[in-house]
Amino acid sequence: MGAAAAGQSGRPVSAGASPDPRPAQAGLVVSDLTDFEDGVSAVDTHYVRPRLDASHLIVHRGRAAFVDTGTAHAVPHLMAALEAKGIAREAVDWVLLTHVHLDHAGGAGSLLAELPNARVAVHPRGAPHLVDPTRLVAATRQVYGEAAFARLYGEVRPIPEQRVVVTEDGARHALAGRVLEFLHTPGHALHHQAIHDRAAAIVFAGDTFGVSYRDFDVDGREFIMPATTPSQFDPDQLHASIERIVGLRPRAVYLTHYSRVRDIARLARDLHQALRDYVAIAHQHANDQARARRLQDEIFAYHSRALDTHGYAGTVGERHALLDEDVALNVQGLVAWLERRAAT
Repeated sequence: MGAAAAGQSGRPVSAGASPDPRPAQAGLVVSDLTDFEDGVSAVDTHYVRPRLDASHLIVHRGRAAFVDTGTAHAVPHLMAALEAKGIAREAVDWVLLTHVHLDHAGGAGSLLAELPNARVAVHPRGAPHLVDPTRLVAATRQVYGEAAFARLYGEVRPIPEQRVVVTEDGARHALAGRVLEFLHTPGHALHHQAIHDRAAAIVFAGDTFGVSYRDFDVDGREFIMPATTPSQFDPDQLHASIERIVGLRPRAVYLTHYSRVRDIARLARDLHQALRDYVAIAHQHANDQARARRLQDEIFAYHSRALDTHGYAGTVGERHALLDEDVALNVQGLVAWLERRAAT
């Protein structure tokens, strides 16, 4: 999970209020857009806080696709974005999912209900959870509780099987002639894929290429951290998937948390180093009685030191506000990985 603000190079579109009465987590429905090249716009889904979770809208020759959807609460924001861009809902051909974690795909069913011609493209391991989200919802409710689940995610609606397109590794689909290639990128999750637009030299990487909040940008330089959330985090797979993305030589990578990064080689080096350091820290505390608490303190301190080196001047309180949720999730993933290793 991740978010962003200052230093995001792109042209913010002025927010326009919509009279749509449907509930949205952030309250008033706005077309909160940042436009980039190649017909790509970031849409803030307003998950948890502003500029934490982005859906990306691709517009090409009058047709459109969304990459990731956010939660069901995001749907009014996505529809407002279409209105702001002058795109009819009938002109949306695709909803492309990097993976089925609910901050990325929880709103897919609700969004498809608004888009009569759209199909959803998803990794083979993720497809069953779209058609029947019962197990995914039950597991998430168990973690968060009923009230928090409703506040964070809303209704997770099933998608008719005939509207689900399963994307094998290397599959290609077109948006008005614009070819998009789907590449399986495990490490964050086994059902993760990245979407490569070879002609534009861009990649939509979901969580595989980490989390980069625009709040941490300093003089246009981006800061990045891995996303090691439970329950399928695997460092070796994630190293390999990061290298697969780098090997595509993209001009830019679009992250769900949050949007475009461009210093790809440096950020990849930082991700690899952070993953190695995470593993070392996890091993160091593997047998501690208060393992999760120690790991959380260590990982926060690790990234706070990295932010100092990066030149970020925010206070300790500001760092906690921006990092704590990600650090907690990353520690849960590290603990789950340690437990899997111990079991085998």
